[in-house]
Amino acid sequence: MNLKRTLQISFIFLLTLIPSLVFAYSPYVIPGGENVGIRLNTKYVTIVGFYKVNDRYIAEESGFQVGDSILKIENEDVTDIDQMISLIDQYKEKSEISISFLRNGKSLSTSLKLEKDDSGIYKTGIYVKDQINGIGTLSYIDPNTLNYGALGHEIADKNSYEKVELKNGKIFKSEVTDIRPSRDGTPGEKQAHISTDDIYGDIVKNEESGIFGTFTGEISSKDAIEVCEPEDVKRGKASIRTVLSGNNIEEFEINILEIDASSPTKNILFQITDKRLLEQTGGIVAGMSGSPIIQDNKLIGAVTHVVVNDTDKGYGIFITTMLKEGEEEED
Repeated sequence: MNLKRTLQISFIFLLTLIPSLVFAYSPYVIPGGENVGIRLNTKYVTIVGFYKVNDRYIAEESGFQVGDSILKIENEDVTDIDQMISLIDQYKEKSEISISFLRNGKSLSTSLKLEKDDSGIYKTGIYVKDQINGIGTLSYIDPNTLNYGALGHEIADKNSYEKVELKNGKIFKSEVTDIRPSRDGTPGEKQAHISTDDIYGDIVKNEESGIFGTFTGEISSKDAIEVCEPEDVKRGKASIRTVLSGNNIEEFEINILEIDASSPTKNILFQITDKRLLEQTGGIVAGMSGSPIIQDNKLIGAVTHVVVNDTDKGYGIFITTMLKEGEEEED
């Protein structure tokens, strides 16, 4: 997520074996632009809402909150919704079941009294999820490692706004079918069909700077371009690559207004100047996150955010931040 690391080799007899500069990532990568479908399986089963059982919110009465992640039921680990249902069915005859859960990084526990509804079925009063689906844009592929980066920002829970803990996931081929344009104050979004039989790669990391994994799609027809270091990014003309229809990647003109190396993800403030893009989208829309930003035929960044009250403006992250995160080994 920072500047390229270099290693100076001073021993002359090593020069034929080791180059004088060793990059933490490849200096040339393939720019993306493809619309991708995303399926992320979460590490925990997370509470997303409540419903009444016999006119009472029994889960809220037990102290649960939206965003809590279920860890254990009767001291048995919960790994997915199916297992959670199985454990509840196993212990439903008890007057109360003990549940351990995670809230803001802290492990807590409570008891939940299951109640039968009018049909005699035991209910928890909790809506939960263990999977997130969506679309975004591929930012780059490293042709040497086949590592990829997409989105330019983390996937967060829409209820708690916390980063989602990843179990595993995949990205898929996706075709844009429609676009709901942005208006100032109301960002729009891409609509897309996701081909779950056409896998582009796995997801192994969900980080502040994007999602990362190994690309398994076809890259033989794609050309690599040079990676631009943050200090070489400048104000003025640039372009973004994204899909507006089907899976046709197009390039559109933008103007870089400001550069901020101090921000984690909002490094490049830009304005869309391409009239056709503005006519079709009204500015930045959901689904453009990850769209590569190119300047002087170098990859400088990826789109991350829209300026909500001025949707022809957006922010981008330095591509080197994503590349470093994508190449780092997991702890």
